[in-house]
Amino acid sequence: MTTELAAAPGPKDPADRPPGPRAAHRIAFRLTAPPVSGILRPRMLAVCLALAVLAFLAFCVETSVGDISLPLGDVMRALVGAGDPGTELIVHELRLPRSLAGLLVGIAFGVSGALLQAMTHNPLASPDMMGITQGAGVAVVAGIVLGWDGGLSTQALGLLGALTAALLVYVLAWKRGTTGYRIVLVGVGIAWICTSVTDYLLAHGQRFQAQAALGWLVGNLNGRTWQQITPLAVTLAVLLPVALLLGRLMRTLELGDDVARGLGTRVQTVRVAVLLVAVALVAFGTAAAGPVAFVALAAPQVAQRLTGTSSPPPVAAGLTGAVMVLVSDLAARKLIPDTELPVGIVTGVLGAPVLLWLLVRANRAGSGG
Repeated sequence: MTTELAAAPGPKDPADRPPGPRAAHRIAFRLTAPPVSGILRPRMLAVCLALAVLAFLAFCVETSVGDISLPLGDVMRALVGAGDPGTELIVHELRLPRSLAGLLVGIAFGVSGALLQAMTHNPLASPDMMGITQGAGVAVVAGIVLGWDGGLSTQALGLLGALTAALLVYVLAWKRGTTGYRIVLVGVGIAWICTSVTDYLLAHGQRFQAQAALGWLVGNLNGRTWQQITPLAVTLAVLLPVALLLGRLMRTLELGDDVARGLGTRVQTVRVAVLLVAVALVAFGTAAAGPVAFVALAAPQVAQRLTGTSSPPPVAAGLTGAVMVLVSDLAARKLIPDTELPVGIVTGVLGAPVLLWLLVRANRAGSGG
C-alpha cells in the first residue's frame, strides 16, 4: 500500500477565491490499495477531537452531579465497570440514563440541524423553525391530553407527528420541484399552526394532563430511563452513517440545482432523503427529551465557524450539540439552589441571542428581507 499526500491547490490570487468563509487548509490523499482518495481537513479533525473531549468531560461531570456528588475518578472507573458496587449502582442505574439522554439528544439535534441548513443553504433552517419539532409536539400532546395514542409509544407518536409536518412542508413547498427558500417559508407557517394546535389542546385538557404535556414541551432530561434512551441510540447507530453519506451528495447542491443535475445528482431525491433522515433524528430526540429549544439552530452555526467550512459539518455539529445540551443541563441543575430547571429553558436563553445575531447578519447581507 502506498500513500500520496499533497496540499490541495487553491486560488493564487485572493480575488479568485470563491465567496463565503475562508476555506480551511486541506490535504488531498490517495491510497493505491485499497483505491481510496479524499481530502483531509486538519482544522476540522482538531475541532472534532476537541469537541469530543469536551463532550466526554461534560458527560462525566453530569454523571457525577446529584444528591450525592461523586469524584470524577470514581465516575470514570464506574463507567468501565471498575468501581465499587455502590458507586456503580448509582452511576449505571440512576444517573447514566440522564447523561446519555443529554449526549444523544444533542448529537441528534445538531446533526439534524446541520443537514437541514446545508440542504436549504439557510442558517435559519432548523427543526425548531420549520415546524418539525412542533409537529412531533402536537402528536405527543394529543396522545397525552386526548388519549389518541392508539397504543403507540411516545417515540412512535413523535416520529408520526414529525413526519406528517415534514410531508406537509414538502408538499406545500412543491412547485415543479422544491427550493430551500420555499421549504423554510412554508415550514415557518406550519410551525405556527402546530403551536396554535398545541396551545388549544393544553387549554382544553385536564390539569394533570396539561402539566405532564407542558413539562415535556419545555425540553427536560429529568427522570430519563433506559426505555427512552434505547430507541434513540438505535436510531443514531443506523442514521448517522446515512447522514455522512448524504453529506457527500449535498456538496454538489451547493453549486446550484442546475449544476448538480449536470453532475448526475438527483436533486429532489437527495432533498427527500436528507429531509427524512433529519426528521427521524429530531423526532426520536424530541420523543426522548422533548423539543429542546435552539440546539438544532445554534449548534451547526457554531460548528461551521469553528471548522471554517462553507456549510455546517454534521459530525462537528453533533458534537457541538452534545456539549450544549450537557452544559446547559448542568447549569439548569446548579443555577438555582434546590431547584432543577428544565434544560430547554437554559438552551432557549442561550439560543435566542444566536437567533437574533443570525437575523441581523442575514439582513445586513441582503438576504433577510
